[in-house]
Amino acid sequence: MTPEQLAARASANGVELWALTDHDEIGGQQRAAAAAKAHGMKYLTGAEISVTFAGETVHIVGLGFDASNPLILDGLAATRDGRGPRAMEMAAGLAAAGIPGAFEGALKFVGNPALISRTHFARFLVESGFCNDTYEVFRKYLTEGKPGYVPHRWAALKDAVHWITHTGGIAVIAHPGRYKFTANEEYALFSEFKDHGGRAVEVVTGSHTVAEYTEYASMAKEFGLAASRGSDFHSPSESHTDLGTLPYLPGHLTPVWELLADRIQ
Repeated sequence: MTPEQLAARASANGVELWALTDHDEIGGQQRAAAAAKAHGMKYLTGAEISVTFAGETVHIVGLGFDASNPLILDGLAATRDGRGPRAMEMAAGLAAAGIPGAFEGALKFVGNPALISRTHFARFLVESGFCNDTYEVFRKYLTEGKPGYVPHRWAALKDAVHWITHTGGIAVIAHPGRYKFTANEEYALFSEFKDHGGRAVEVVTGSHTVAEYTEYASMAKEFGLAASRGSDFHSPSESHTDLGTLPYLPGHLTPVWELLADRIQ
């Protein structure tokens, strides 16, 4: 969906403060901010940066940064550089499994090879009738050990947090319940994140269960982190949770937007 369509949907669902957090890309920020203003919403700049930690892909959300600063622009460009070659490898794996033309098919959904991701391959496989929905695609083709899976080395955790914090923003661990970490690995993620200057964690998100709301509320308190709340909404047909429909944060936590009051547009 376009930034304007997302802003309209968020506003219609009662959202008062919104951030567009595209993956490894901030090209839509000006349009999103203008659309938010047109609908009477307040706005924060945002991005969701891919990092590699303990062999897993982890997402770090940045909020309230200066989207014109070369530090974050160059960092995100470097992060995106590996997407094209990785996508070609994914397409080759799918072709060997009897699915030709996957690279070109996925490209229809993104246009720019520098931004191509597994999600775009998933949309192609659904459109082509190989799977009924994107969840089935990931299960059959795009997770570790499946024909279209190719690991990628993303940014370092330290670098992603640095890009966000040194351009005036606050770094947030996105949907921690999604990562397949042991208890020790998760503790290391939170510890290193905070040591590098990270200040918040997503507690209530469309990727978490109700039990995980409680679990990560406790983690936020333990590590002295503020709490964030986000839908993880990608499109009406692919997301578990719509914009603006999540429950509120637990009252004993510090909302991340209280730390960003001077950066809200």
